[in-house]
Amino acid sequence: MKLDDAALTKEGLGPRGKGRILLLACGALAHEIVALKAANGWDHLDLQCLPAIFHNSPEKITPGIEAAVAEHREDYDEIFVVYADCGTGGLLEAACKRLGVEMLEGPHCYSFYEGNTAFAARDEITAFYLTDFLVRQFDAFVWKPLGLDRHPELREAYFGNYTKLVYQAQIDDPALTEKARSHAERLGLAFERRFTGYGDLATALGKLD
Repeated sequence: MKLDDAALTKEGLGPRGKGRILLLACGALAHEIVALKAANGWDHLDLQCLPAIFHNSPEKITPGIEAAVAEHREDYDEIFVVYADCGTGGLLEAACKRLGVEMLEGPHCYSFYEGNTAFAARDEITAFYLTDFLVRQFDAFVWKPLGLDRHPELREAYFGNYTKLVYQAQIDDPALTEKARSHAERLGLAFERRFTGYGDLATALGKLD
């Protein structure tokens, strides 16, 4: 199934009702959540994704989640929000508490993929991170939105204070690694690959039953 990042997407919805949990997730996590569901037989989890491009517009995340919760609250025993704070400045957490739904812990996906405790301990303020999704969608989510396709001279202004690009790999794919390495070269950054797997994302979803 191809998940459309440009619009709200649904996967595995139904039969609804007793014993089913709805995951309201960032579209940038869709492939990883589908893989985890399949690998673990989590058939009680249904998935609906908000547009992945909200990654670049965090002010849209909280109202998007509020609308989705209101739409589906009556159809499920439980709703779980598969977002960390993701640039909402605490607004998403406050909304989830008000709505009575749980969400992922952590500041962003880079943290929960590595594990929130391990990520915080690194304290890497000069690292630029990519996940599998962002390696694949680098032009659409990084290069073009920053205008680097039209004004490559802006690279230093955006990335001059970074020292390295860290590729947090969810799967072991040599082709993705080489693509991530090429992105680091384009940005003029040193390259580091870390195999994180699914980190705290897998742990959190595994607790939903």
